[in-house]
Amino acid sequence: MSVVSLSSFIAASANFVNSDIQTAMPILLAATGLIFNERTGVVNIGVEGVMLMGALAGVAGSFLLGNVWLGVLVAIAAGGILGLIFTFFVETARADQVVVGMAFNLLGLGLTTMLNRAMFGLNTTPPRIDSFHPVSIPFLSKLPFFGTAFFTHTYLTYLAFLVIPLVSFIVFKTNIGLVLRSVGEHPRAADTVGINVVRVRYLAGMVSCMFGAVGGAYLSLSQLNFFTENMTAGRGFIALAAVVFGKWSPAGVLGAAILFGAGSALSYQLQTLNSYISSSQLLLTLPYVLTLLGLAGFVGKAVGPAASGKPYIKE
Repeated sequence: MSVVSLSSFIAASANFVNSDIQTAMPILLAATGLIFNERTGVVNIGVEGVMLMGALAGVAGSFLLGNVWLGVLVAIAAGGILGLIFTFFVETARADQVVVGMAFNLLGLGLTTMLNRAMFGLNTTPPRIDSFHPVSIPFLSKLPFFGTAFFTHTYLTYLAFLVIPLVSFIVFKTNIGLVLRSVGEHPRAADTVGINVVRVRYLAGMVSCMFGAVGGAYLSLSQLNFFTENMTAGRGFIALAAVVFGKWSPAGVLGAAILFGAGSALSYQLQTLNSYISSSQLLLTLPYVLTLLGLAGFVGKAVGPAASGKPYIKE
């Protein structure tokens, strides 16, 4: 292999990894939040709708307040409110978690479409908003391969990577994590020792939806720089699969998100290279095919929390 072809290969590989990380971030953020919910025994399949509403809330906040970080805070606040509403229905009202989750997905799609058109109209040229831009880390961004691949991302991407070890420490090394896991495994035993099961699930639900909303805001503020209808395109469902694929651990979720993100990155790269696969729609199915293969058993048998999907009824 010549020096020119080798350097081209390294550059292409670095760009691929860079694209993989960008496409994985919304999945990673949403899936990380879902760990809190599912560790307490609550399954929120409505994360797709939460991501959509977070994406619009982030754009609206950035547009009205003129600052992208304030837009993220608006998305976090919206996620917290959605988490409260979701947990109220599944824990206090004891509605079926799957039904409530699907209702959230439908609500997210319909509500964001209506509000987006009410706020910004149907203009083909959207207004400019403050958004995230890639930041090259001094010295590290100049490294061959690693510089382009890992050190030329937005602040939100760097922050997401820092959150993973923090969440892992909280879930597995602290009393807070022990409480979360005990509520998900045996809520009645947790109640017996004085843990307020419903309160823990409310807090976990809020945190989970906050992460999901930031995942949506990442799409609108760090990738596309505006909101488009149904822009999550199934990423919430992929995040659900990533939690199972990653066996309910932050490190596993990170690996799953990177793997599923690689499917999207590969589909984009094949389209730009004029792949022999002529249909771009077929190429866009790659991340979903990868998700199905992962859930079909390539990661072994995954066993979730014992109380998963069951509302707690105090006797």
